Amino acid sequence: MWIYIIIALVVLIIIYVISLYNNFVKLNNKVKEAFSTMDVYLKKRWDLIPNIIETVKGYANYEQDTFKEVVELRNSAYDNMSDEEKIKTNEHLSASINKIMALAEAYPDLKANENFKDLNNQLANVEEDIANSRKYYNGVVRMYNNKVEMFPSNIFAKLFGYKARTMFEVEANERENVKVQF
Repeated sequence: MWIYIIIALVVLIIIYVISLYNNFVKLNNKVKEAFSTMDVYLKKRWDLIPNIIETVKGYANYEQDTFKEVVELRNSAYDNMSDEEKIKTNEHLSASINKIMALAEAYPDLKANENFKDLNNQLANVEEDIANSRKYYNGVVRMYNNKVEMFPSNIFAKLFGYKARTMFEVEANERENVKVQF
């Protein structure tokens, strides 16, 4: 009789571990999918930035520090970055783009430039897509991190090699209003 109970317990534990492992795989794949979706939009913005810089540069020649910061970030080899590096670089890039767009407000001729208007509209659409995909990514990462960090699944997460992922967050300086002084 005891042997059947022990066998049943062992079978239940094995089923639980298999189910838990499959759940980790499913959540991990959702995180990868969410990042891939967001990565498409981040890459679009990445490719749009040189055009914006060149357009704005012609109007704001003495704002070299802002341009230099964006160009340095942009010159990183995007395809060779890890997911974590892409997130950090794009967080910095978002703040720099906000500065450039604030600069554009000070130049009425630039705001009237058709090329700039088109680039600005493209950027606005891409930023909206990034914001939506960031929400989805962060939601999936939250579910994944809960599974990785909560007991008893955290024990098995360590055994299976799963670790918490980084959320794509807005930096503190992005929350502040951009100050443009001439």
